[in-house]
Amino acid sequence: MELTKIAVASGNANKIREIKQIFKGAEIVSMQELGFEGDIPETGKTFKENAKIKAKFIAEKFGIPALGDDSGLCVDALKGGPGIYSARFSGEGDAGNRKLLLKRLEGITDRKAHFESAVCLCFPDGKTYFGFGATEGTILQEEIGNNGFGYDCLFFSKDLDKSFGLASAKEKNSVSHRYRALCDLRSKI
Repeated sequence: MELTKIAVASGNANKIREIKQIFKGAEIVSMQELGFEGDIPETGKTFKENAKIKAKFIAEKFGIPALGDDSGLCVDALKGGPGIYSARFSGEGDAGNRKLLLKRLEGITDRKAHFESAVCLCFPDGKTYFGFGATEGTILQEEIGNNGFGYDCLFFSKDLDKSFGLASAKEKNSVSHRYRALCDLRSKI
């Protein structure tokens, strides 16, 4: 299926930049570029449900294919948390989220974690496709590196053998949960 233009149902500039770097071959536009400045309520209970809610909203509103993504950090010792609440874990942005994560993991030695992503491509006619991806690692004791965003500087990637905070965008995108989800999606459309 040939896609020439896809709207990204996200206001997160970092996510949009990653999607543009990964999902080549189509013109990628943000929902802000289409004129939508609001937030789309993420009322789902899973990454998949939230990705679909966002993609469907933008596809129906603007009449073009829309890509929704929901992803987050899942820490074994926190029973999969912060999970779908990753971006709003502390209510104080990325730095606050990282600080709260380190506090919750104080004294815990099993720091296994993974980033998980669900992406949904929704067409104006309601047809939808999903892709899923994950990347394994552990949570570091302190922030290492300044690259990336969110929890990247606390996530030690098994694939890269270093913190996502030390990885270049190209390195991270080659193993990221979002990259794997987008590849899974592409294989289905």
